[in-house]
Amino acid sequence: MSKTVEANFDGLVGPTHNYAGLSLGNIASTNNQSAPSNPRQAALQGLAKMKALHDMGLVQGVLAPQERPDVHTLRKLGFTGSDAQVLAEAAKKAPKILAACSSASSMWTANAATVSPSADTETGTVHFTPANLCSKFHRSIEHETTSNILRAVFPDEKHFTHHPALTSTSHFGDEGAANHTRFCQNYGDEGVEFFVFGQYSFDDTKVAPSRFPARQSLEASQAIARTHKLNEQRTIFAQQNPEVIDQGVFHNDVIAVGNRNVLFCHEKAFLDQAKVYNDLKTAYGHDDFYIIEVPESRIRVETAVKSYLFNSQLLSTSDNEMSIVVPSDCQSDRQVSAYLDDLVAADNPITDVKVFDLRQSMNNGGGPACLRLRVVLTQEELKAANPSCLMNDKLYSTLCQWVEKHYRDRLTEADLADPQLLIESRTALDELTRLLQLGSVYQFQRV
Repeated sequence: MSKTVEANFDGLVGPTHNYAGLSLGNIASTNNQSAPSNPRQAALQGLAKMKALHDMGLVQGVLAPQERPDVHTLRKLGFTGSDAQVLAEAAKKAPKILAACSSASSMWTANAATVSPSADTETGTVHFTPANLCSKFHRSIEHETTSNILRAVFPDEKHFTHHPALTSTSHFGDEGAANHTRFCQNYGDEGVEFFVFGQYSFDDTKVAPSRFPARQSLEASQAIARTHKLNEQRTIFAQQNPEVIDQGVFHNDVIAVGNRNVLFCHEKAFLDQAKVYNDLKTAYGHDDFYIIEVPESRIRVETAVKSYLFNSQLLSTSDNEMSIVVPSDCQSDRQVSAYLDDLVAADNPITDVKVFDLRQSMNNGGGPACLRLRVVLTQEELKAANPSCLMNDKLYSTLCQWVEKHYRDRLTEADLADPQLLIESRTALDELTRLLQLGSVYQFQRV
């Protein structure tokens, strides 16, 4: 039997990466509002992480950014004239809308979609559902282009099934793989798909957060499980603890991460945590399932949110060992750094810590796990994917040169109205679509 792998497809940071503070509930995003950003550095930091994982022998892919500023959406909102006039009018009359339509948030591809491997689905194909991201306007405008990009990267209908995003209403709010984890002994085995939600949309008697909104609904997670035709006996739904949502844990991947036979989480991650553990162990069905629970007495939720300890990547480096990929913020926090030392010394599969400088992304509230979409692929499915989007030494060098050529090293909110920025962004993306052989994924009219 050919080896099945888990590929990480990271989002390439877009040319309009900026700090507009658009995401209520994401503390880093709001705290850094209006600070100048460095799009060039942000993109190069992301590419360095991709290259490092490739050098580890892992399958690493890249997903293209979206066209921003999104003049198409601004036109739908009533701004008229040439593209330059649309930007100028929006900047004058609705600068916050312009900022939202200029966000480079598609870089966080953990929110791009939910992906179910062929081993888990009744159809025997890999299923993709782009997230509607309807809780935030600046993200709700992404899913159509996200779908186009995913179809360009995974085009073969024999192997890949693409679904439309769920209905864009809060009742079916879907934030993608940031609230979805898969457990298995080996990637090619039928796995346990673990969906974490923040609220019940059709039952007001259930507990919910009070300070910040819950972005993922149970009903959305259930709908995805149905459309992906998953085995009900191996599909688990768990409610995120409303208390931690109100402390800035806006997605499950800020408080928990899993890979194969390991769940690494905070003791306050879920409601009725003991039942969640039991349900997962029962569905997993083997005695080699590790639950690594971090107590509040060791790492407070506030510290976890600030350092993004759990917004990490767990990567299988052998059949029995894993590395944990963390942002440099974990290393600079003495308490978190000490915990990581103890973690790799303990009796569990995590044996190594890899640290990356992702400061530009972290300032906007996204760590290593936010930047990647996990896609489990058989060797045949991997061959059917777009090879131009798979990282190698040549592609890394080419993309770094592309970033150096097209990206600014400083950007503020005031720059978003500059028509030259739109020209620069479009020129860059036109070149990128040729490099990655993406076809017509950007279908907006240009005036």
